[in-house]
Amino acid sequence: METKVRTIMSISGRPGLFELISQGKNMLIVESLIDKKRGPAYAKDKVVSLGDIAIYTQTKEMPLYEVLNLIKEKEQGKKIAQITKDANLLRKYFEEVLPDYEKELVHPNDIRKLLSWYNILIEAGITDFPPAQENTEQEKENAAPEEGSEETTGEDKETEEKTAE
Repeated sequence: METKVRTIMSISGRPGLFELISQGKNMLIVESLIDKKRGPAYAKDKVVSLGDIAIYTQTKEMPLYEVLNLIKEKEQGKKIAQITKDANLLRKYFEEVLPDYEKELVHPNDIRKLLSWYNILIEAGITDFPPAQENTEQEKENAAPEEGSEETTGEDKETEEKTAE
């Protein structure tokens, strides 16, 4: 299934990931990747596109799609068998995937969330993680800004600072 990472959303306060289906006035219509239920996401819901997220490394910020591709390569396209709660094991796993990640800024909770997102995407049949900026110039001109896609507060704000959401 070819889905661009920028159409997959994380919504603060809601578990899982959501695919952008449509836009309305002051809301987005999203579909859960877990149970396929559709519903609205309002501007107050703090929606972040996975295409806007990056992980801090020693030298740069690595876009999330690149990290997802590295995990996919390590797992040979399969789900991660078990996501541990042990911080040391999470860091060790992530170091195998991205050896130069910034250990001070990327916390175990961020790694756990990323790994669970990877599993959700694989379960939903989304196995290709192309660049978020894969738009042609024509698509960029026609694209309307996504309502609330850049707003973050609370936990998402903290995660943003740690993982460059």
